[in-house]
Amino acid sequence: MITNFLLFAILIYGCFIKFKKYIYYFQQNLYNENNRYLKWCKQNLKNIFSIDDLIVFIITILNIFSNNWITTILKIIAIILIYMDIYITNYYFSDQQKKLKKKFTLTQRIKRLCFTAIIITLILIALFIINKNLQSYLILLEYLLFTFNFFAIYLIGLINLPIEKIIYYLYWYKARNKLNKMKNLQIIGITGSYGKTSSKNIINEILNSKFLCRPSPKNYNTDTGLMITINNYLNNLDEIFIAEMGAYCPGRIKNACNLVKPNIGVLTTIGKAHLETFGSEENIIKTKFELIESLPQNGIAFLNANDQKQVNYKLKKKVKTIWYGVENNKADFNAFDIKCDYKGSNFKVYFKKEDITANFETKLLGTHNISNLIAGISIGYTLGITIDELINAVKRIQPIEHRLELKRLGNIYQIDDAYNSNPIGAQKALEVLNNMPGIKIVVTPGMVELGDDEVKENEIFGENIAKVADYVILVGEKRTKPIYNGLTKQGFKNDKIIIVNDVRLSYNIIRKLKTDTKDIYALYENDLPDIYDEEVKK
Repeated sequence: MITNFLLFAILIYGCFIKFKKYIYYFQQNLYNENNRYLKWCKQNLKNIFSIDDLIVFIITILNIFSNNWITTILKIIAIILIYMDIYITNYYFSDQQKKLKKKFTLTQRIKRLCFTAIIITLILIALFIINKNLQSYLILLEYLLFTFNFFAIYLIGLINLPIEKIIYYLYWYKARNKLNKMKNLQIIGITGSYGKTSSKNIINEILNSKFLCRPSPKNYNTDTGLMITINNYLNNLDEIFIAEMGAYCPGRIKNACNLVKPNIGVLTTIGKAHLETFGSEENIIKTKFELIESLPQNGIAFLNANDQKQVNYKLKKKVKTIWYGVENNKADFNAFDIKCDYKGSNFKVYFKKEDITANFETKLLGTHNISNLIAGISIGYTLGITIDELINAVKRIQPIEHRLELKRLGNIYQIDDAYNSNPIGAQKALEVLNNMPGIKIVVTPGMVELGDDEVKENEIFGENIAKVADYVILVGEKRTKPIYNGLTKQGFKNDKIIIVNDVRLSYNIIRKLKTDTKDIYALYENDLPDIYDEEVKK
């Protein structure tokens, strides 16, 4: 009797400890949107189970069919093994939490998940106390919840799904009603595989020279994030709402457009980002064009003339189309004669309709930022901002956080490109690093969610790094193997390649490098979420 109680109690406590761990990963995987959490669980199964689980399972089964001194001893062994499991899990995750880049957030949705878990636990405890005949079966059930806690959280998510849908639609209609009342509000939708956030911030800075703008904050680029922006941030004084729209699968951009109903659509660059979740490049293109196909008849589409996927796409809906480009004479707004260095960029813009050329300068690094700027310039000019006002606005734009942001750390210049994880952006970042006048270092864990192309693209990335960098610090030995292969393929020296499992170790490594009087420029390319940590264990 006592051993049954102790075994049941320690299993409930163990479920609580594991619940704290896996609910974090459930949140990081967007609450299993597009089965992201289930895919993560599958990839980490080897780190979740151990031989102890099998031993305790056998003991638990024996407990159902017999109740003698032998099973009592076995139950005591099971209690000890479970306690050791709990201790290791708690110790490891507590240590891991100190390293987490993105902390756990106690959202309302998480609170609802916790509430459901508590209700289920209380029901099991009540049944255990009331019905002694069920105790052995309840111990087995609790053991399964303990061992498969990562999957139990998924099941709790399914239980809560109807409630989440009701809450979702309540917030949807609240946001939609609010927008309906703002008759004079201009709404700009921005999407693309790369450059969405940078373009959003740049367009906001440019348009703010004449209008009161409200961009969606940070990376609030899902329909849920847009609902939060509309309900909590948008006010009656705002003249323009700039909505960034991201997606992991077809239909998501269309869904966001049904909510905000943009009258201006901007496509940045379409590429292979999130190819794994989209399934094909064709799906990516169609999804991004959901924004343009959703525009009203009097809407305006701003498209990238340098992106052949956009140039070759046949629109099903006729809307006014304005093309922006870089070194592209066919574009309506063309940036050319670009000069970039570590201080910023100078370039000219040709306004095709007016046959006017103007000189611009910016603090932003890299030629790809010129593409983002010319998109903002074309929108600003179309909405009535003068060329002189545009020149001044572009000059005032500050580097965007974590997107080729140059920071001084002693004799180290950090080029922070942590929010980039795609082949085109990575190549552009290397071009920026190549312009720097000192020792060049690349720190990276590589790129993810590129589907079948991931290994190939990371190997190419390694080959390109070898042409630019003096040193390379790879974060995560297994994940960065393709980059390592690409480096060695180009003859990059092994003693110039350093492998770490924690990106924070790179700072001390870089500081210890002997460079005489030369400055060090360290490109931090991509900063993977904690769900990609190679040290994720039981």
